[in-house]
Amino acid sequence: MSYAAYKMMHWPTTIDTCVSGFVTHSRSESAQAPQLHTDDLDSDWPSRRRRGGGIGPTPNLIVASGNVLELYVVRVQEEGARSSGELKRGGVMDGVAGASLELVCHYRLHGNVESMGVLSVEGGDDSRRRDSIIIAFKDAKISVLEFDDSIHGLRTSSMHCFEGPDWRHLKRGRESFARGPLVKVDPQGRCGGVLVYDLQMIILKAAQAGSALVQDEDAFSSGAAISAHIASSYIINLRDLDMKHVKDFIFVHDYIEPVVVVLHERELTWAGRVVWKHHTCMISALSISTTLKQPTLIWSIGNLPHDAYKLLAVPSPIGGVLVIGANTIHYHSESASCALALNSYAASADSSQELPRATFSVELDAASATWLLKDVALLSTKTGELLLLTLVYDGRVVQRLDLSKSKASVLTSDIATLGNSFFFLGSRLGDSLLVQFTSGLGSSVLSPGLKEEVGDIEGDVPSAKRLKVSSSDALQDMVSGEELSLYSSAPNNAESSQKTFSFTVRDSLTNVGPLKDFAYGLRINADANASGISKQSNYELVCCSGHGKNGALCVLQQSIRPEMITEVELPGCKGIWTVYHKNARSHSVDSLKMALDDEYHAYLIISMEARTMVLETADHLTEVTESVDYFVQGRTIAAGNLFGRRRVVQVFERGARILDGSFMTQDLSFGGSSSETSRSESSTVMHVSIVDPYVLVRMADGSIQILVGDPSSCMVSVNTPSAFQSSTKSVSACTLYHDKGPEPWLRKTSTDAWLSTGISEAIDGADSGAHEQGDIYCVVCYETGALEIFDVPNFNSVFFVDKFVSGKTHLLDTCMGEPAKDMMKGMNEEVAGAGRKESTQNMKVVELAMLRWSGHHSRPFLFGILTDGTILCYHAYLFEGPDGTSKLEDSVSAQNSVGASSISASRLRNLRFVRIPLDTYTREETSSETSCQRITTFKNISGYQGFFLSGSRPAWFMVFRERLRVHPQLCDGSIVAFTVLHTVNCNHGLIYVTSQGNLKICQLSSISSYDNYWPVQKIPLKGTPHQVTYFAERNLYPLIVSVPVQKPVNQVLSSLVDQEVGHQIENHNLSSDEIHRTYSVDEFEVRILEPSNGPWQVKATIPMQTAENALTVRMVTLFNTSTKENETLLAVGTAYVQGEDVAGRGRILLFSVVKNPENSQILVSEVYSKELKGAISALASLQGHLLIASGPKIILHKWTGTELTGVAFSDAPPLYVVSLNIVKNFILLGDIHKSIYFLSWKEQGAQLSLLAKDFGSLDCFSTEFLIDGSTLSLVVADEQKNVQIFYYAPKMSESWKGQKLLSRAEFHVGALVTKFMRLQMLSPSLDRSGAAPVSDKTNRFALLFATLDGSIGCIAPLDELTFRRLQSLQKKLVDAVPHVAGLNPKSFRQFRSDGKAHRPGPESIVDCEMLSYYEMIPLEEQVEIAQQIGTTRAQILSNLNDLTLGTSFL
Repeated sequence: MSYAAYKMMHWPTTIDTCVSGFVTHSRSESAQAPQLHTDDLDSDWPSRRRRGGGIGPTPNLIVASGNVLELYVVRVQEEGARSSGELKRGGVMDGVAGASLELVCHYRLHGNVESMGVLSVEGGDDSRRRDSIIIAFKDAKISVLEFDDSIHGLRTSSMHCFEGPDWRHLKRGRESFARGPLVKVDPQGRCGGVLVYDLQMIILKAAQAGSALVQDEDAFSSGAAISAHIASSYIINLRDLDMKHVKDFIFVHDYIEPVVVVLHERELTWAGRVVWKHHTCMISALSISTTLKQPTLIWSIGNLPHDAYKLLAVPSPIGGVLVIGANTIHYHSESASCALALNSYAASADSSQELPRATFSVELDAASATWLLKDVALLSTKTGELLLLTLVYDGRVVQRLDLSKSKASVLTSDIATLGNSFFFLGSRLGDSLLVQFTSGLGSSVLSPGLKEEVGDIEGDVPSAKRLKVSSSDALQDMVSGEELSLYSSAPNNAESSQKTFSFTVRDSLTNVGPLKDFAYGLRINADANASGISKQSNYELVCCSGHGKNGALCVLQQSIRPEMITEVELPGCKGIWTVYHKNARSHSVDSLKMALDDEYHAYLIISMEARTMVLETADHLTEVTESVDYFVQGRTIAAGNLFGRRRVVQVFERGARILDGSFMTQDLSFGGSSSETSRSESSTVMHVSIVDPYVLVRMADGSIQILVGDPSSCMVSVNTPSAFQSSTKSVSACTLYHDKGPEPWLRKTSTDAWLSTGISEAIDGADSGAHEQGDIYCVVCYETGALEIFDVPNFNSVFFVDKFVSGKTHLLDTCMGEPAKDMMKGMNEEVAGAGRKESTQNMKVVELAMLRWSGHHSRPFLFGILTDGTILCYHAYLFEGPDGTSKLEDSVSAQNSVGASSISASRLRNLRFVRIPLDTYTREETSSETSCQRITTFKNISGYQGFFLSGSRPAWFMVFRERLRVHPQLCDGSIVAFTVLHTVNCNHGLIYVTSQGNLKICQLSSISSYDNYWPVQKIPLKGTPHQVTYFAERNLYPLIVSVPVQKPVNQVLSSLVDQEVGHQIENHNLSSDEIHRTYSVDEFEVRILEPSNGPWQVKATIPMQTAENALTVRMVTLFNTSTKENETLLAVGTAYVQGEDVAGRGRILLFSVVKNPENSQILVSEVYSKELKGAISALASLQGHLLIASGPKIILHKWTGTELTGVAFSDAPPLYVVSLNIVKNFILLGDIHKSIYFLSWKEQGAQLSLLAKDFGSLDCFSTEFLIDGSTLSLVVADEQKNVQIFYYAPKMSESWKGQKLLSRAEFHVGALVTKFMRLQMLSPSLDRSGAAPVSDKTNRFALLFATLDGSIGCIAPLDELTFRRLQSLQKKLVDAVPHVAGLNPKSFRQFRSDGKAHRPGPESIVDCEMLSYYEMIPLEEQVEIAQQIGTTRAQILSNLNDLTLGTSFL
C-alpha cells in the first residue's frame, strides 16, 4: 500500500458550539403579520395578542459540529392552525402546538469551527438589517459569513487571517496553545473581539448602518436585505496592559463605547497550592475606542477565586457582569457587587466575611449559561441539571443572587436562547434539544390540554415512541411542563411576586458521538446465503457513545433492510402499482379527508413482459385477473387513481382504460383512428405521469399527449398540448407536479403573486375543499438538455432553463426572448468542439420528478436522472430580484409573443433552484432501451415521506426538516419495481420486486431513527460505555460500563490505602459533617448484551471490585496445551485506581461464556483470575497464546486450561499501551506517549523481538495494520487529530538498518480517531459480472474508523494509477471550486505537529471529501478538468464509484 484514499462515510454529529441570530430573515420580517410578498423563510405570524406578548421574532440557530456548519430556522405551529391532524411533540404551551427545526443550509468546511459569534445590528424589532456569523478557526483565521437570498446560502463577506510569516511575532515564540481563537461580539453590534494566541485581542470594527457601501444603499431601497459586515480590524496586545493569563472576556451592555471585560489570572495557582495562594483572578474593564484604536482601563476588581473561568454579561437595564467559578458566582459592575457561595468549598478572599450561600450544594465547573429573561440566567451543570439564577435588583443595583434547581436535562456543551420563547441545548454527549419555555408572574396558567407532570427534559426517549406519537401518548411522551417557583422574600422588592417557568421539549437532533469504541457484528435479520455486495447489509456497527446518564449503545447500519412480511416468486415482473377504490364514496369533505389518510388499497396491478395480473388486496392477496375489465393482454405502463379516487386509470402501450372498481367505463387509444397496420412505433407509450385529473403521456418518438379528465362526468379526453402541436423539439423526460398543501408554493414565485394570494385568502373561509386543489404544472426536459415548466391545462410556459443537463449550482428563469438565438449558437460551437473532448452531447435527462411533501413551509424538490445515472437534485427557493430586471423581460416578450401581457404576467420569475449534493448514492448506467421508471414517491411508509429509487443500486430518499437523507438498500441487489401498500395486514408498508423475480411485502423497521446520516438505533445504558467486543459464535456483545455511585467519604478514603502496608487512616483533619458527606465514584462492570428487535437484553453482568476499573475486554482464542484444543474465552483486563500513593496493580480475568440449549440462558463462569503489577490496558490472542500489556511490560502467556504461564516478554519501553494489533506473528503496539513499536514473535526460540519503532514522540490514540495485497503498513492516529502510515523497510538506508519505521503517508483528519478496524474490501468486478474477480489485489483491506466527533470514515488502499489520477484531480479542484468561508483544503489536511519537530512525510493520501465536489460542478467543467489532467469524466467517476462500492461495509 503505497497510496490510500481517505473517505468520510458518516459526518460529525456532536454539537460543540451553537449561536442564534437573525441570519436568513431580519427582525421585522419575522415579526410582522404575513406580508404581501411573503419570503418563504418568514414564518407567517398570525397577529395574536395574549399573555406574555406572544412569541416574538425567532432567530435562526447556527450549529457547528466538527467541521460541519448547519443553519436552521425554527418553525412554529400555532395552536388551532389547520394542521395535518397529528399531535406534535410536547403538548400545547402558550398557544403553540409544536415547533421544529428546519434546515436552511448545510456546509462541510475545510477546518474545524473553534468558536462562533453573531454580529447583530442595532435597532429594535422593526430593524430590516440582518445579522452575520463570525467564525474562528485554528490558529488565527476569522471568516464573516452572511446569508445571500439570491443563492439561498452563506456568502463570505470578509476574511481576517493573522497567521504566517508576517504575524509570527504575535505568538511571542510559543508554538502550541491550549485553545483556539475565542469570538465574542458587542451586544449593540459595534464591533467583535477575537482572542488569539492567548494574549492578542483582534478587534473587528463593524461598518455603521449609515456609512454602508454605495451599492448596498441601492439594494436597500429596492428591497433586498443587507447584513451587518466588518469594515476593518486591528490588534490589541493584552500583554502591554499587564495581563498574563487570560481566561475569558466579554462585551458588556449599556456603555456609549464598546466595553470589554477581561477575566485574567495574575499568577497561576492550582488546587494543591490553594492554602498559600488563592483568589488570584481579577477582571478588568477596557473601553474600546474603535477610532483611536487605543483601549483605556475604566475599572477593575481583584481577589476573585482561582477557579473562576467564565463571564456572562448581564443584559440591560441592569448591566454589569457575572463571574462564574466552580464554587462561587460573583456579580460585579462599576457601582455594585455581590456574590453567592455554591458549596462548602467556597471561601471569601479575606476569611473574615461570610458569603451568602445557596439553598443547596452544587459544583459549577464546566457549566454552560445563557439568559432567558433580562434578570434570569439558565445554567447547565456538568451533571446535566438545569439551574435558574435570578438577579434580585432595585433600579440598576443588584441586591443578591438567587439560585434554584430546575429539571435534569442532557449534558450540554453549549446553550443558545432563540428569541423569547425557546432555547437550544447543544450537546456532545447526547441528543441536542430544542426547548420551549414560558415564564409568568404568580401561579402560571397552564392551558387545559397540558397535563402537569414531574419529569426531566431528557432527549433519549426510545426512538420508536418519538417517531410515532399517537394522540394518546403525545402528552406522556415528553415532560409537558412543571412549575418552578423562584421565591424572593425581600419585602421592599417590587418584583417579589413569584416567577414560574415551564419547559417543554419541542425537537431534538440525533447525535451518535462521541464514539469511543465499536464492534462489527451480524444484524438480527441477516440473510445467511447473501453474496457479493448484498452480503454487506448483514452487518451493523455497535458503538459505545455518550457519557454518564447520556451513555448509550448506538447501533448503526449504513443500508436499510426492511422487515419482510411475506415473499412470493414472480419471475419477469416489470412494474407494480397499488390503487384505491371505494364503492359508496361519501362526498362530505370532512369524512373524505379522514378517509384519505387511512384508506386501504383495493387492487395491486402487476405488469409482466407480455401480460398484466390484477390482485385484490383485501385480507389476502387474491388474483382476480380473469374477472376484471383491466387490460391484461399486454404489459401495463402505469396505473393510478383519478377524480378523488372514484376511478382508476390504467395506461398500456397503445391506450388507456378508465375503470370504476372492476368495470371499465371508458377505453381510449393513442395514435389517431387510422388502420391498425399504419400504427408506427411513434404511438407507443414510454412514460406516464398521473396527477388528478390529468394524465401526461410521453410517446416513444418524444411527443407528448395529455389526458384531461372531467370530474363531473368522470370522462377523459385525449389532447395534444397546444405548445407541442407544431413543435419539433423532442421530449426526453416529463412529469406533472401538483403544488398542493396548506398554500400553493409556486404561486408565490409568480410576479402577480399578490393577486393570487389575496384571492385565495378570501375564498378560504367559504369552502376549504376548493383550497385543497392547488395548482398543477408540467415539467418537461428536451433532448437538447433544456428544461421548461408549463402551467396545466393552458400550457403557458412559466419557467425555462437552457442547459438543465449540465447541473449548474443555481437555476433561474431565462427570459423567453433571446434563448432561441443563443441555443443555435451554442449548438454549432459544441459540434466543432466535439472532436477534441468527450462529448456531452448524448447526455440527456431520462427521468424527471418534481416533488413537494407535506409540511407547512415545505418547498418543492426537482430531481433529474441523466443517461449515465447521475442524479441532479435541486431545491426550489424564492428570490425577488430588484425591479430592474422585470421591465427588460416584459419588453422582450412583448415583441416576441402575441398574448404578451398574459404570458409575462404569469411567469414564475422569482423561482430559483439550488443544487443539493447527495452523499451516499452510487450511480448506475441506465441503458436506453428500458424505460422503467426509477423514482416512486411515498407519502407515508411507517410515518416517513420521501421517494424510493429503484434500479441496480436502490436507495431510500427520505425528507426530514426539509433535508434529504439518502439510505441505500443493498440486501436484495437490483430492484425493478416498488410501490406502497396499505392494507389490513400490512400497515403503511411497501412491496418491491427484485431482479431475480422475488416479490417481497415488507414494512420499515420502527426502532431505527432515519433522521441521521445512517439509520441508528440508540439503546440507553444509564452509564458510560467504555469498550465493546463481539462474540460471533453466540452473537453476543460484552461491553464495559461504568456507573457513578454516591459513597460516604470515609469509605472512599479507606479504599485509597495500600492494603499491603496497612496504614490506619487518620481522621484528624476531617470534621464530623465532612465524614458523612457522600462522594461520587465510578463503579465498573462488564455487561453481556444480546441483540433483539426491541431493547437489547442484558444476559449477564460481571461486577468489578471496589476501586477496580475494567480497562479492556476482548474475546480471545487460546490453545489449551493439556487438551490440545482451541478455546474461545472472554478476557478482561483491569486496574486498581487508588490514588497516587498506592502502587498500580491490575487483574487479568478469563471467563467462559456458554449458552444453555434448553432455556437459551447465557452462563458465564470465571475460569481464571490473577493479579499482576501494573494496569492491564490491552489484551490480544497471538497464535493461541495470550499477549498481555501490563504496565511497562508486554508478556506472552500460554494457557494450560487452569493456569496462564509466561513464555516470553518484551521491555520495549512503553509507558501505557493504548492498543495492540496482531497479524500472523507480527505485533503492533501503540503507546500513550512513545508512538508505535513493531514486534515479532518467533515460536522456535520463544522470543518477542523488537523489529522497529518510530523515534518521534507521538501520543497515540489508536493503531492498526493496513494490508494491501502483500504489503503491510502500520497506521496510527494521534491526539493532534492526524493519521500517519508507516512501513518497515530494513533494506532502506534511512531506516537505520531497520530500526526505524519510515513514513509512507500523513494526513490531518480533524477529529480524534478512537478505533480502527480492518475489513476486507469488496472487489467491484465481482459485483458487476458475478464472475471471479480479475484483479490480483483480492487480499485488500480498508480501515474503518470512528472518532470522538461522532463521525465514521475509512482509509482504503489505492493502486498507483488511480491514485495519480485522483491526486491530480484533487489539485485541480482546489482552485476550481469556491470554498465556504474561504478556507484552503490543502492547509486543513496538512499534518499538525503542534510545535514538535516533525519532518514532513509524503502526501500519499487523496481526500475524497475534496473529490466529492467534482460531481457538483457543471458538466462542461467536469469534462474540461478531466481533459486537462489527461483522462475522461467517465474514468474518474468509475474510479470514485469503485471506491464507494469497495468500502460499503454495512
